[in-house]
Amino acid sequence: MVASTLDRSSPLPLWAQIVDDLRRRLLTGEFAQHFPTDEELTRDYDVSRQTVREAVRHLTQEGLVVRQRGRGSSVAQPILEQPLHSLYSLASTVRAGGIEERSEVLAAERLSATAEVAAQLGVDTDDEVVFIERLRFAGAEPIAWDRSWLPADQAGALVDADLSSGGLYDLLATHCSVRMTGGWERIRPVIPEASERKLLRLPSKVAAFSIERLALVGEAPIEWRRSLIRGDRYSLIAQWPAGGQA
Repeated sequence: MVASTLDRSSPLPLWAQIVDDLRRRLLTGEFAQHFPTDEELTRDYDVSRQTVREAVRHLTQEGLVVRQRGRGSSVAQPILEQPLHSLYSLASTVRAGGIEERSEVLAAERLSATAEVAAQLGVDTDDEVVFIERLRFAGAEPIAWDRSWLPADQAGALVDADLSSGGLYDLLATHCSVRMTGGWERIRPVIPEASERKLLRLPSKVAAFSIERLALVGEAPIEWRRSLIRGDRYSLIAQWPAGGQA
């Protein structure tokens, strides 16, 4: 897409016109691979370097662009906000942010339950369970690594299902006629190991959320999950009812 021609007779400053045009181009995804350098913007809009810097400064204040000394500017990745007041789905949160959601399926198989998995699911050690491992994407970047264990007698059909998109509970309802009704999860910040950082393409010095979840159907466990979610792309929001007391 070509930069718009600036109206030099307009009372709107040139830097503000550039901000409007760059914002429009950002929203179309034009700069997904590369945000122009100051030199490129100076040439494209035929303005001074100071005018370009003022425009980029305003985009930085809006959170649309990240400026790093010695490395130029780049497009800021949106942070997904997840309320904690009810059951949530990462797939739904990503789509609600206007971002493409998909999963890379790393494993979908039947295994014998380990002692930990058996204890969480309330089955016997060596009972058959379904293990699903997915790398979850928000747009072009991975955002989470999920590993789920489910009782094979209830979730066996998931092994042959298309798990490349969507939330696991929707897939469980569609392919197994099983609908979860409740559960709990534990969330804590962690420093990922080198292999986990590489899998999630996580920048150095950025932490992640480690999430353990047990989903229930009635009082019976249906899924034990361990997730690792990028701390730079995800935030959690707690909401309280009006009039609530500490």
